[in-house]
Amino acid sequence: MAAAPITVVPRLKLGSQGMEVSAQGLGCMGMSAFYGPPKPEPDMVALIHHAIAAGVTLLDSADIYGPHTNEILLGKALQGGVREKVDLATKFGISFAGGKREIRGDPAYVRAACEGSLKRLGVDSIDLYYQHRIDTRVPIEVTIGELKKLVEEGKIKYIGLSEASASTIRRAHAVHPITAVQMEWSLWTRDVEEDIIPTCRELGIGIVAYSPLGRGFFSKGSKLVDSLSDQDFRKHLPRFQPGKLEKNALIFEHVNAMATRKGCTPSQLALAWVHHQGSDVCPIPGTTKIENFNQNVGALSVKLTPEEMAELESYATAGDVQGDRSPGVASTWKDSETPSLSSWKAAE
Repeated sequence: MAAAPITVVPRLKLGSQGMEVSAQGLGCMGMSAFYGPPKPEPDMVALIHHAIAAGVTLLDSADIYGPHTNEILLGKALQGGVREKVDLATKFGISFAGGKREIRGDPAYVRAACEGSLKRLGVDSIDLYYQHRIDTRVPIEVTIGELKKLVEEGKIKYIGLSEASASTIRRAHAVHPITAVQMEWSLWTRDVEEDIIPTCRELGIGIVAYSPLGRGFFSKGSKLVDSLSDQDFRKHLPRFQPGKLEKNALIFEHVNAMATRKGCTPSQLALAWVHHQGSDVCPIPGTTKIENFNQNVGALSVKLTPEEMAELESYATAGDVQGDRSPGVASTWKDSETPSLSSWKAAE
């Protein structure tokens, strides 16, 4: 049983610079990359148009999705007057030049990446432009300084960070206001609550939660892994490996039982938990199916009491969750510190 569909998707203020977005966004990565083969373009354009018609306007992409093909897909979906109806977010910072993965935040790369994204998306300006990962070789002040120039030139409207440490967020925000920080946040990935969330709230920075359904785990539990293609990188996630998956499946069983009691799906319940974190939080669940999108939007109508929130959290305590969230990575943002500006200048 699914929760009743919501008739109007509410809006929320993201950050303190004036950006306003739908209270739930749409992660577009899986349409083009990483979650198995690329999905049929006409179907994905139809899904994007359906989302916009339903009131979900925050569309989240990145140049590395494909690479490049997801932005090209979005560009096609935005034609014919659709652009004016969306809050467009994309990211830069992960390069795959020559088949080699490299994190880059140097000014020349920032500018070239932005120009490339504008061209692929077919737009004059990007609403929210994130640094996807932090280049630990370049002071964050240098990277943000170039992004600030792009804001002044009208090529981007708002600046975001993804997977950044608390101190990096503070240093970046001192150069130019950061509108949003994107982070993995879900019922079973909660380490950001220690430093990142409080820092964002102190500075008036919006919070965008990616993978709020645990990369699909809270939709199907352990059955999810059986349905993944060999091209799906989730097959390699530590939490989905034999020995760990069986124990993590117990978390899903508890969530599923509670969802049954509440008359919603487990994914709606897990997503509602993220929504109840505050009016400054926008989760961006991804999907490639209209029926799943409709179910995700339905999570906005699921109400949770403080007691139910506590019950949900008791199912997925840090000791219960088996495995890191990514291969060899407990928290990438803990390693995201960049050199100081003074040491950078001295080395030049």
